[in-house]
Amino acid sequence: MTTRKTGPDNARLDRVIAEARRVQAAREQGYREMALKIYPWICGRCGREFTRANVQLLDVHHRDHNHDNNPPDGSNWELLCTYCHENEHRRYLDSAGRGGQEPGAQQSQATHKPFAGLDALLKQKE
Repeated sequence: MTTRKTGPDNARLDRVIAEARRVQAAREQGYREMALKIYPWICGRCGREFTRANVQLLDVHHRDHNHDNNPPDGSNWELLCTYCHENEHRRYLDSAGRGGQEPGAQQSQATHKPFAGLDALLKQKE
């Protein structure tokens, strides 16, 4: 009797996931270390100061939300505490969920004018 595999190759999947996590951690470590050297250890939103004892609570936020955009001058980064960083991403996701656009994109303007004829109506009543 032969045994057939019916599911995915779990060992291969585990290797792929482990490699992806390793590459991501290495990339993050590179820009994180650079950002911590460039900027003071202060949250850019709430102003909380950090020391070596709690610097792990300080995150590098990508202003354009592109984690592959890591210029060496740090112009796409800002240091945010974990709480402000989560809040920033939540605001971004909420904006996208309401039909918001990417940062820097051209915003469309509203064309409906609900009070356009109000002055004429008010003059008629007088």
